[in-house]
Amino acid sequence: MKNKYIYALLVPVLLTFFGCEDLDTAPLGEDITTEQKAEVVENDPSKAAAGVNGIFAQFSQYAPNEDALGRVNHFDIGYGSVMMFSDANGCDVVQEDNGYNWMSGSLEYSDRDYTSRETQIIWNDMYAIISNSNNVIGSIDPATEEPVTQFYLGQGLAARAFSYWVLAQLYQFNYVGHESALCVPIITAENAIETSLAGGAPRATVEEVYTLMLSDLNTAITLLKSAEEGGSVRSDKRYVSLAVAYGLRARVNLTMHKYAEAAADATSAIAASDATPASIDEVSDPYFSNIEDSNWMWGVFVAETDDVVASGIINWISHMGSFNYGYCWYSGGRQINKALYNSISSTDIRKGWWTDENSYSANLTDIENAFMVDYQYRPYTQVKFAPYKGEIETSTNANDIPLMRIEEMYLIKAEAEAMSGADGISTLVDFVTTYRDASYSFAGDVQEEVFRQRRIELWGEGMNWFDIMRLNKGIDRRGGGYPNATMIFNIPAGSDILLWRVPEAEIQANPVISNGDNNPAAVAPSPVSE
Repeated sequence: MKNKYIYALLVPVLLTFFGCEDLDTAPLGEDITTEQKAEVVENDPSKAAAGVNGIFAQFSQYAPNEDALGRVNHFDIGYGSVMMFSDANGCDVVQEDNGYNWMSGSLEYSDRDYTSRETQIIWNDMYAIISNSNNVIGSIDPATEEPVTQFYLGQGLAARAFSYWVLAQLYQFNYVGHESALCVPIITAENAIETSLAGGAPRATVEEVYTLMLSDLNTAITLLKSAEEGGSVRSDKRYVSLAVAYGLRARVNLTMHKYAEAAADATSAIAASDATPASIDEVSDPYFSNIEDSNWMWGVFVAETDDVVASGIINWISHMGSFNYGYCWYSGGRQINKALYNSISSTDIRKGWWTDENSYSANLTDIENAFMVDYQYRPYTQVKFAPYKGEIETSTNANDIPLMRIEEMYLIKAEAEAMSGADGISTLVDFVTTYRDASYSFAGDVQEEVFRQRRIELWGEGMNWFDIMRLNKGIDRRGGGYPNATMIFNIPAGSDILLWRVPEAEIQANPVISNGDNNPAAVAPSPVSE
């Protein structure tokens, strides 16, 4: 039986939010109205809470696509999969193509085949978040003035905008100049029945998708501001706060090259957040493993009891870590692009986030350095991400996953100020000298320097691909230290191979998307000399 991708994922927006024992016992044609569901939520907000928890549970899951793919795949872990695929597509997270590295398809771009496991995982995972977001949005009166339900509605809108922001940059090129190009289908709580009757939804244009994102975030910001004023705030950082919503809108505006708006939103995010950049002392040891750290604004909370942790190796840090048990011990781990590493000043504390050409990091203890040698990691291997609770060789892979850090907001602010005619250099220099390199100075192209700083600061956090696409960059791996000659590419900006394709299963199941509507089938890139 065909997998009804959008059809199966998104029709349930009006069918399953509360569960059949609560509301949905009638067939589709007799389903209760959105207004009736909203009334139930107003009377019992815990039902909306369950829906919101369902959204964020999608970010970290054990093999959510097992049924669709016919087996458990060890890189099928929720949003962490998207992070690892896109980083492997780039040129900064260097890794060996071997029998223990599940990212080989993304390293070589065979993931662009529309029957690949990767393309099905990305499509399913992001639309599952959209589906759960629509479940929440469709069950709450948009005019609600109750702080708790305002908070829940804000969660649904912000999460949906985030998902579309991710999808838009995987399935089409940068916003400016491609506004009329086909992007991804738009599914909302309002059009779910129409979509179900049509059997699916067409690909919307880039402009239409970004219009929805901004509308969602504008409303979410209004709701979350009102909710916070009314005393309804998030219980932990897995949820979206007002500051995070500003941060998401800053990302969208930056992607659209609306620089003045991006600078204003980044400034608002910093002001609204209680997060502060990690200090030079804090990042002088392996770090970035705990959602409670002061610099995290938003993240994926992973508990020791989660299935991904119980699996031992089917989790994000298993693939990404160096010190913890997992695929990292056998795949060769993850290295930084050698040319990027060499661009980092010796006075920058981040130089020690990776080992040097002699497999040594000044940020590590003697025991930690010996560990890196004993496990035969190559030079330039990451030691940025600490093992769970700082325990070397731990088999408890319960690391949280960063989705937004306050440092990113300072970098957005610097770039956006410079590109809109303000003094971005001062913002950039103040940030780097205070928190990363006291000897830092800079004069030149701020946008290019911020791009370099983002490559360093956000390395391994699944953000680099979005910079590549919004800045219309190519993929040049020459001089990067890739261990496989077959993985050294120089892909020009705008090449068709950079775009993901709508999965074949979606084409087959969705009568309003044809093969002719898909992104072009591109030939895999040919290796070039180092």
